Amino acid sequence: MDFPFTEEKIGENTFIRTFSANVDEMDLIWHADKENRVVEVLDGNNWKFQFDEELPIKMTNGLNISICKGRIHRIIKGKGPLKIKLSKSVL
Repeated sequence: MDFPFTEEKIGENTFIRTFSANVDEMDLIWHADKENRVVEVLDGNNWKFQFDEELPIKMTNGLNISICKGRIHRIIKGKGPLKIKLSKSVL
């Protein structure tokens, strides 16, 4: 499966993901993950994050988002690239 980001592993359960400014919005799909995650926004311009049945929130630098296993969510494309730090909790 092709993902709409590049990924660099920086720790056992920690990754840097970069979404290109050219990513196709159709590739940013609603989905649920198999583990708990914390996302820290490192760099982005007007990108948004949205949980199912909630309003989108602006992904500002330094923002931390906790995502529980199985909770449906998506990212909404902004301007330029988006860089996040993703920490997976395998409990």
